[in-house]
Amino acid sequence: MKTILYAFTALFMMTCGPSKIEQTTALGAKSRSEATKKGEGTFTDAERIGKIMDYLASDELKGRDSGSEGIEMAAKYIENHFKSSGVKPYFETYRDTLSNFEKPSFNVVGIVEGSDPALKNEYIVIGAHYDHIGVVKAENGDDIANGANDNASGTSTVMEFARYFGTQKTNKRTLIFALFSAEEKGLLGSKHLAKKLKEQGLNLYAMLNFEMTGVPLQGKDYFMYITGYDMSNLAEVSNKYAKENLVGFLPTAKEYNLFQRSDNYAFYQEFGVPSHTFCTFDFTNFDHYHKVGDETDIMDFAHMATLVNKTIPVLEGIANAPTQEIQKK
Repeated sequence: MKTILYAFTALFMMTCGPSKIEQTTALGAKSRSEATKKGEGTFTDAERIGKIMDYLASDELKGRDSGSEGIEMAAKYIENHFKSSGVKPYFETYRDTLSNFEKPSFNVVGIVEGSDPALKNEYIVIGAHYDHIGVVKAENGDDIANGANDNASGTSTVMEFARYFGTQKTNKRTLIFALFSAEEKGLLGSKHLAKKLKEQGLNLYAMLNFEMTGVPLQGKDYFMYITGYDMSNLAEVSNKYAKENLVGFLPTAKEYNLFQRSDNYAFYQEFGVPSHTFCTFDFTNFDHYHKVGDETDIMDFAHMATLVNKTIPVLEGIANAPTQEIQKK
């Protein structure tokens, strides 16, 4: 999430005084036993989420920098997860090689075809970026920016959505699951794929992106927020299917224009359709942005599992509605 670095730094200086640091330190001090509670819902659980996270954000992958050996390992892991979940490659293979980055890099893209003869010709992209910033200046002997929250969390979330729809096949519209590379280099992976799909004439209905979902919001009456809240009725539609106040409005997201700072934006630019990012990072609940401390031991796997379980009915509802309910404002 490199593109929000400057906005984050400014706000961090204003908001993250001692009380905020104590709050997040306390979050990081949670025992693994507490963090591996099942999580609300029935499809996935904290243990399964934790296994995915522990691999993607491990030192072995060295921070998943685009074009590196570490991100190649992550890609293979995602490909195997897609294959075992019944998610087919969107292209000839799962790999979509970037045309706009100097090092060999690729998105990982899978598809679950819709079951309805007509609605399957309408597509929904569900995405997240799986790259991070790699090896950085050492802090206390650690130079690997593991990128657990940014964005192994969003990647794990999308992988579990892919497993659900790949195994259950409950979607009438066709779902594309896209894990993007080179987001940290300027949203390059999503820009490449959005342009490519537009040139192919894809009938895109909506793009739903997931970014930094590893720790819960604090003191909010909603579970997560979307960027570009007032640009469509996605929050209203989501809450209808969730049957609760699942998605809310974060003023800071609008203030810092986060709508344009993640992988949803390229699809909005190319297609002009509702394209949003779901997130639970609010600038106060996580102190390790682009630092070596962004590791799995401070993630809340139960929260992540709950997010997946609560969002599945939303995605299912959107994919199966007889009309395109999500409308731009």
